[in-house]
Amino acid sequence: MRKATILAIAMLPVLAHAQDDLIKKLESNRSYTNISHSGKKKADAGNKYKFHHLIDLERTCVKNQASSGTCWSYSTNSFIESEMMRMGKEPIELAPIYSARCVYQEKGDNYVRMHGSVAWGDGGALHDVINMYAKYGAIPQEVYTGLHYGTTKNKFAEMQAILKSMLDAVVSNPNGKLTPSWKKAYTEVLDSYLGEVPYKFKWNNSTYTPESFARLRVGIHPEDYVELTSVTTAPYYRKTMLMVPDNWSFDRAYNVKMEDLTDIIDNALNRGFTVGWATDVSEKYFSWKNGVAYVPEKDYEDMNDSEKKYMFDGPKWERTITPEMRQLAFDNYETTDDHGMHIVGLAADQNGRKYYIVKNSWGEKNDYKGYLYVTKSYVRYKTTAILLHKNGVPNTLRNKMNMW
Repeated sequence: MRKATILAIAMLPVLAHAQDDLIKKLESNRSYTNISHSGKKKADAGNKYKFHHLIDLERTCVKNQASSGTCWSYSTNSFIESEMMRMGKEPIELAPIYSARCVYQEKGDNYVRMHGSVAWGDGGALHDVINMYAKYGAIPQEVYTGLHYGTTKNKFAEMQAILKSMLDAVVSNPNGKLTPSWKKAYTEVLDSYLGEVPYKFKWNNSTYTPESFARLRVGIHPEDYVELTSVTTAPYYRKTMLMVPDNWSFDRAYNVKMEDLTDIIDNALNRGFTVGWATDVSEKYFSWKNGVAYVPEKDYEDMNDSEKKYMFDGPKWERTITPEMRQLAFDNYETTDDHGMHIVGLAADQNGRKYYIVKNSWGEKNDYKGYLYVTKSYVRYKTTAILLHKNGVPNTLRNKMNMW
């Protein structure tokens, strides 16, 4: 017991602070054009970004995942909420922590089956929410908040450290044979921190199970949703393993050419479909504070001090992204599966360059109240995967992938 406790304490910063550390790392990625030496705002110099919305699709309000690595669940549940609105249904805010809790249950079982040789933590993938929806249904946010341990916001450090130490104790197999008791103990920890799953609940004067709520109120069909990636190491227009650490379930995604990623997103938006987006955000040219991401012509290390200081003070020239550049960034760990967000529209800046309107889940404390504007070059370069309704994919590409 003492050894497990020490391990739990040791794992706290590794498991649970990754999201906090990521946000903190991005704090310095910002423009200083309208900040004086005293720290006070100056009059706008007139060269900031000016965006005009071209496509603005329906979605629910911005949420805050707080101190949890559950971006994948917040973004994909937001995506499902937009799908409901697209289908003319009443928008219902779904419980992202219910989806996450189902993943923790499945991931724990998988971790033990794999003898601990699989990634652990809050992280997940876009497909996880669709998979959990298909197996376990959905619950409204007001019914299952996941706040069962004295906080008003997610704070998963302690829970994740305890779960990990329990699983490692099971994998060590001290009895020489696994007992069935570990699953009960593991589930009780989840219940203690997140709350017991309401296998029946009332909502709007009707009684549902998670499965019946998904079927009768949400109404999406999981088989209609596809995940796509782009790598040069596998055949195009076939499914390949999504080679990111958080793919604990070993799901496969359609592999398309780099240019196809933005063509698919454009086609989807034009047809009224939003898109789930998994990407790398740990770049100096991704500014959460200013709500802008692009790929500058120069590498950050090659910029002078002035260029670094004013990276986000207005539109800049971008470099041309190639499939080889994209693959190299994967291969040398420059592109990692940091974050999941929700693409909800298309905008243009004052020079006519196109940007995707992206809904984040870090609250509203940035220049665009929780949204970002991301260039197509950034999406081509740094996307790890996208998820959308298959009808959002152009027919020519669907034919190539036999996606019917």
